[in-house]
Amino acid sequence: MRIYRWDLDKTYLQTEFDTLRQLARVAFQKAHEKKTVPGAAALIRELRAVGDTRLCIVSGSPKQMRSVLTEKLKLDGVEFDELVLKDNLRNLMRGRFKAMRGQVGYKLPVLLESRAQAPLEAEEVLFGDDAEADAFIYSLYADMLARRVSEPVVYRVLESAEVYPDDIARIMKTWEQLPQADPVRRIFINLDRLTPPAAFANYGPRVVPIFNYFQAALVLMGDKHLTAPQVLKVMVELVQSAGYNLLTLSNSFQDLLRRGFPIADVTQALTEALAAPTQVVRPVPDILAALSKRVVALGAQPPPPKARDIDYLSLLDDARPRTHKKRRKFN
Repeated sequence: MRIYRWDLDKTYLQTEFDTLRQLARVAFQKAHEKKTVPGAAALIRELRAVGDTRLCIVSGSPKQMRSVLTEKLKLDGVEFDELVLKDNLRNLMRGRFKAMRGQVGYKLPVLLESRAQAPLEAEEVLFGDDAEADAFIYSLYADMLARRVSEPVVYRVLESAEVYPDDIARIMKTWEQLPQADPVRRIFINLDRLTPPAAFANYGPRVVPIFNYFQAALVLMGDKHLTAPQVLKVMVELVQSAGYNLLTLSNSFQDLLRRGFPIADVTQALTEALAAPTQVVRPVPDILAALSKRVVALGAQPPPPKARDIDYLSLLDDARPRTHKKRRKFN
């Protein structure tokens, strides 16, 4: 089994919530008014079509939006197995204002509790964005499952992220009951804020910053999660519905090559997939030819980045909300 865990805002949905006006607009949008990040729906549909899979969504959106979000996903042809939304009304009523904007104390226990219901052998791929703490939370979750991080470090992280004591106890209890495993294969971070990919270097090669979901599809094809025809379907959606063209897609391909991802050989498989008549779309052959030229132009590909141990205590600033006063002084 493979589990795909997705965030919603800025990962699946094009959402702006930096101002009160934007928050109000998001809260009152109807399902058909919400915009999907280009390629996200196509990628999920293709991942769901392969074998035994689960789609688990953990979002900071409020519980009151569940019906609208469920309708939006249905409109996009996306079927999910789990949808967890944040109970900020309860946080407000209880005066837990730090929990309203904090993500570590919300997402980490949800992820651990969801994992407790999964088969031990289930692999995971996680999708988030650079608007909050997804790279930090997902990496910590993965290393907690594999027991690559110690209890004292986790305690310090949770305290620094201003997680409430009862949530800390909930996290530690759930973690203690989980069997040791190392299921997380990739963590994709959608660069909604165009953060330079190098900013995530301290998280190692498991974290893959992406500028679009064509890049995610290419890496997942290299990881044997997708076939060439499925990647072409993601490409076609980007071309037909989001205005992507030969230049943008070939630049995206070359960006991954320069970062050392072993995808140089996928162009041949993609070209062969064009033999299926249903896959032929006018610009696609030209795009694939451009990808092949980028491989030749680059010459010797850089080696893939090496795995590394993550020093979470040195990355504590990543765990804090962007509005946190301790974080603002570094921005």
